[in-house]
Amino acid sequence: QVQLVESGGGLVQAGGSLRLSCAASGSIFSINTMGWYRQAPGKERELVARITSGGSTNYADSVKGRFTISRDNAKNTVYLQMNSLKPEDTAVYYCRTVTTQAVAYWGQGTQVTVSS
Repeated sequence: QVQLVESGGGLVQAGGSLRLSCAASGSIFSINTMGWYRQAPGKERELVARITSGGSTNYADSVKGRFTISRDNAKNTVYLQMNSLKPEDTAVYYCRTVTTQAVAYWGQGTQVTVSS
């Protein structure tokens, strides 16, 4: 089992920045990919960014050049630095990890609200 706890969400004006953190605990030795997803009201959950254990990353086209995902393996934590935020980035952001056994775990989510 892996437990994920997100933090760092909040309210910010358009053009501002936020940094999300997701700390993993439990069977952390089995963690492979870590990522961030988001879900806006009335929309499906979508991938924002993910990073492999080797450091390879990929991003949704809508956030490329504005968001940066990183991970600190010593702290079992993944980060999402969000710059130049737009109102359309407003959503609940979820941390997700996939283990080496291909089991996925989700965090509880953190609200990000960007005002215009």
